[in-house]
Formats: sequence, C-alpha cells, structure tokens
Amino acid sequence: MSANIDETLHHVSSDTIDHVTVITDPGERDRETHNWGDRLVINAGNVAAWLFPILMIAIISQVLMRKAGHNQAWVDDLQWWLYGAALLTGFAYAITTESHVRVDIFHTNFAPKKKARIELFALGWCLLPFLILLTDNMIHYAIASVHSREGSTSPNGLHMLYLLKALLPVLLIIAMVASLSALIRHMKTLRQPALWNIILAALPAAWFLAERISYYALWWGLRIMNPDMNARKVSKSALLDPTIWYGFATIAILIAVSFALTRRNTAKV
Repeated sequence: MSANIDETLHHVSSDTIDHVTVITDPGERDRETHNWGDRLVINAGNVAAWLFPILMIAIISQVLMRKAGHNQAWVDDLQWWLYGAALLTGFAYAITTESHVRVDIFHTNFAPKKKARIELFALGWCLLPFLILLTDNMIHYAIASVHSREGSTSPNGLHMLYLLKALLPVLLIIAMVASLSALIRHMKTLRQPALWNIILAALPAAWFLAERISYYALWWGLRIMNPDMNARKVSKSALLDPTIWYGFATIAILIAVSFALTRRNTAKV
C-alpha cells in the first residue's frame, strides 16, 4: 500500500514539474512537434539569453563609473552590441515558441486548421519575404562596414564595430530558419509537407530568393569572366535584367519536379 502511494506521489510530482517547466520555459512547449530548425533556434536563444545578465552588469557598471567621474565609452558601445545581438536572436526565438504578443482578439478562438492557414500566410507571404529582403541589404551593409574597418565614433570606444554589423545577416538568417521551421510545423496541421507545397506556401519569398540567387550567380560569373570590367558596369549588364524571370522559371521547375516525385512516391505506397 505504501509503495503504491509513493509511486502515485512520484508520478504526480513528475507531472507537476513537467507542467511548471513548460510554463516557465516556452522552448519546451509542444516539444514533440518541433523539427531540427525549431530546436536550433531554441538552443541559440538559450545561449543568447545569457547576454542579458551581462548587459545588466554593463549598465550598472557604467552608471556607477559615471557617478564616480570615470565615464567609459567602450562600455556604452558594449551595451548596444549586447542588446542588438540578444534582440535579434530573441526575435527568432519568439517566432519559434510563439511567445510574441498577438494584438488580436480572434486568433485564440479559431479552429486549429484556421489558425494554421493564418500562420502560413503570415509567415510565408508576409514575414519571410521581408526577412530575405532585409538580409540581402544587411549583407551589403556588413560588407561595406568590414571593408572600411568601421569603428566607434568615440576615441576610447569599441573600434571593431564591423564585427557586430557582420553578425547582423547571420542573426537574420536564424530568424528565417525560425520562420521556415514554423511554417512547416503549421503545414502539418493541414497536409503532409513536401517541397512543392512549402514553396507555394512561401511563394513570394521563394521567388525573391531564387531571383537573388540567379542575380548574384550571373553577376559573379560576369565579373570572373571579365575581371577588368568595373563592378558598376557588371550590374548594368543586360544579362541581369530578366533575373526575375530566371527566378520564376527556377521555382516553376522545382514545383513541377517535386509534385511529380511526390505523386510517384504516393502511388508506390
């Protein structure tokens, strides 16, 4: 009798601990539905979370040093570095764990399939295209910063600002992984994910990404074959004008091939 009671109490205690863990750690909610991208983002977020205690120490230290008449510009710069890296990683973490604030009064009461459709549209047609566009711009921004060895405006600040700016595209890519992983996870509520329906769910993003890949592949091909040509002249080449249609053709081929392979595999089963 005593053994049965102890076993029951142990079971209840374990369930309670698991429940508390899920409440206090958003990364553990619905863990069984997570894919590799979800876990990658959550692990990155757990590591980046340690930046916030360091940020708090830096803020308090700077306040105390100012009061003592010893202002340190490099501590100010460090605060912005830590805050920027932690914020962008937290953005990806919020997408994965759905811990961001939803400013609506309807979504909570929708049926699971209706929620999934809304999430697919929001992630694939709104967020992912924006992230790809922003990443494309941030890559150029980071390259320019690294090339100029950009530093702090203060003489005693952190003078390797280009390292932080070089990190921006990486953090945005993590956000794209979070968005794509969440899109695939929500798609499972409606149908079995395959390459063709994932592309359709994120068609604007996929089209834009294919166009950018086509553009840069042609740009570098022209630059390598014509090393004496000015970079601006390469960008104005007529060969680069129809890259939007190269991207569309690439996407159309991928959809057609994936759809045919999916149907063949389904027929075999």
